[in-house]
Amino acid sequence: MNDHCSPFAADCAVRLAADLIAHTWDPVVLMALRAGRRRRIDLLSGIAGVSDKVLTQTLRRLHANGLIIRITTPADRSVAYELSELGGSLADGPLAALGQWAIDHADQVLAAQEHHSTGIGNRVAVR
Repeated sequence: MNDHCSPFAADCAVRLAADLIAHTWDPVVLMALRAGRRRRIDLLSGIAGVSDKVLTQTLRRLHANGLIIRITTPADRSVAYELSELGGSLADGPLAALGQWAIDHADQVLAAQEHHSTGIGNRVAVR
């Protein structure tokens, strides 16, 4: 892949990166795993709003993309998840920066959404 590719190109690195966080719960689960190894049930109870089915799909997708590691303990048949080195580099780098950006600009985004929902932002200037 090319470092400076057109976002319209199918093999653009930006598209790959966007695909890795395109699903609503993927970044949330990655950030939850920054704290360390977690069992699925702990993730389910700790992440408000995610359903059991969606969490399972998310964990499978993150594992298939090499972002998390699935750890099984044969003695008690338990399963836990943790960030892979690759997943850690995404969670600690770009996702952490994106999260900080959201904190820094939440008021502006919410104001823009409010502005748009009232119809003010839908007016077109006529010249």
